[in-house]
Amino acid sequence: MNYGIVIFPSKPVQDEVNSYRKRYDPHYSLIPPHITLKEAFEADNDQIQEIITELKHIANEFEPFKINVNKVSTFAPVTNTIYLKVEPIQQLIDLNEKLQQGKLSNNQVYSFVPHITIAQKLSHDEYSDVFGSMKMKDVQFEDTVDRFQLLYQLDNGSWTVYESFVFGKEYV
Repeated sequence: MNYGIVIFPSKPVQDEVNSYRKRYDPHYSLIPPHITLKEAFEADNDQIQEIITELKHIANEFEPFKINVNKVSTFAPVTNTIYLKVEPIQQLIDLNEKLQQGKLSNNQVYSFVPHITIAQKLSHDEYSDVFGSMKMKDVQFEDTVDRFQLLYQLDNGSWTVYESFVFGKEYV
């Protein structure tokens, strides 16, 4: 089964992001707005139980922290993906690094760029139009992150929460 690890921002941030995603992101109906901490990976039932134990330990090591979302950016020319940039603070970088170690093999293909996707898989013309208008927007969000989620992928391609891990909570 496919799994992934993400942070879901607060509802006000998700609502704002979804106002764009419903028009420009074909994955809109498959997963809510999120910050990907660990790309999709495969695990069987035994492996996922070991991974959950490790995720609890990782969550214990972190305290809640604030993130700032402050501009529209893009991965072009690599892909026609438009996203909201999340400032890469140390806690976020450390969390990402921890999730690439131990039982969690390092499957990170690209450098970690914290972001929330708002548009992807656009044609070149559509990308130019959308990015041109989006980059003019004044985007400013501060959000508190106090947990991350382990997701699993359903047969229809959508993702759902398997378990949430709250920072600083003493898991037994």
